[in-house]
Amino acid sequence: MVTGQHKDTLWRRTSRAAPLRTQDLPDHAEVAVIGTGFTGMTAAYHLAKAGKRVTIVDAADLGEGASGQNAGFVVPNFALADPDAVEKALGAEKGGALLDLVGGGADAVFDLIRQEGISCDAAQTGWLNPAAGKASAEMLRARAAKWRARGRSVRFLDRQQIQQQTSMSIYDGALLDESGGTIHPLDYLLGLAASAQRHGATIVPRAPVVELRKSGNGWRLQFESGEILYAAQVLLCTNAFTMGAAGQLGRATVPLRVYQVATRPLDAATVARVAPDRRPVGDTRKNLFTYRLDRDNRLISGGMAAVPLGARQRLGQAILKRLASELRLDQPPQLEVTWTGVAAMTPDFLPRVHCLGEGAFAGIGCNGRGIAMTAQLGRVLADAVLGTPPEQLPVPVRPLRRIPFHGLTPLAASAGLMKARLTDMLTRDRN
Repeated sequence: MVTGQHKDTLWRRTSRAAPLRTQDLPDHAEVAVIGTGFTGMTAAYHLAKAGKRVTIVDAADLGEGASGQNAGFVVPNFALADPDAVEKALGAEKGGALLDLVGGGADAVFDLIRQEGISCDAAQTGWLNPAAGKASAEMLRARAAKWRARGRSVRFLDRQQIQQQTSMSIYDGALLDESGGTIHPLDYLLGLAASAQRHGATIVPRAPVVELRKSGNGWRLQFESGEILYAAQVLLCTNAFTMGAAGQLGRATVPLRVYQVATRPLDAATVARVAPDRRPVGDTRKNLFTYRLDRDNRLISGGMAAVPLGARQRLGQAILKRLASELRLDQPPQLEVTWTGVAAMTPDFLPRVHCLGEGAFAGIGCNGRGIAMTAQLGRVLADAVLGTPPEQLPVPVRPLRRIPFHGLTPLAASAGLMKARLTDMLTRDRN
């Protein structure tokens, strides 16, 4: 049963957004969107602007899923898929269309923020992807050239330049994507919701959909409360959730539980040393190291737990120790808050659109790039509803298939994390 209690995150503690205006569930809608995260809210925003009568519903309050639990990195790139591999897998035309879509993700976020006047600590300072090892450096050098050839503001930094940006001497170079940056993700989501409402969308949180099925020429949404909503078209944007109507989509991905920490604010001298241009960082190690600053100079970082038992407290302390070690802090910074969320990973690490039936689509697969990617995926889903043929969408449209033995995927993720840590250790020893 859904309650009104919110998860304790840095974003809940520091939000400046106005409360969402409550609305009642209507009987009918032209388009029903299930899921009020970034993907669903972006789709609803674009559909409402296009004049569609949109109702967007969710089982919980806004921000209680991955969109309110992430670290606020705006990264217009793939987490694990290489651009060359994308073109090889999809072909030059389809692969190129997806590359251009993904590469424009950060600009799409920051442009919408400026257009709608959303206050969310938006800082388009660029994103740093440091290379751990010479092989990674050469890979990023080639990747930067590939993105530049597509007209993007991406360049390669040498060893000295990335040390100046991070104070860390372990890196052999870095990719700098100047369109990336950071936001306050909860304030962005709430601002996006307010903009969707201004354009005519109806938003109904705390309304779990227990069944979605075809009904006549449209779709029937059955709610836990017993209420019914009929819609001509439907979008399913529920990420990794597996309850109720979300189950068919969530079980097609691998869920990864990620833990985030925020420290007490750092002193000005440390900030100037580890982030002189306030650029967020995510390196190339298998057990990747990330960090960014918020508006008050709190340090934000994250990680995953190979053993979930007692992970919140244990991993929070481990992340603090890693920050102190990597950034050469005098002592581990003081912890302010630890929180956790779930990311959905597709088997090939690419975003996907699924056709659920006539007039119904689902979108998923941000794969750790949940802000920039959702800005594009939500718009693509809106285009599908507005009549763009599936074959013309820049995101591949694929059959929706459940991953076999889905309940065991957390064990596979734990094994993968332990292997990643071992790989990093061996690579470090060789270097």
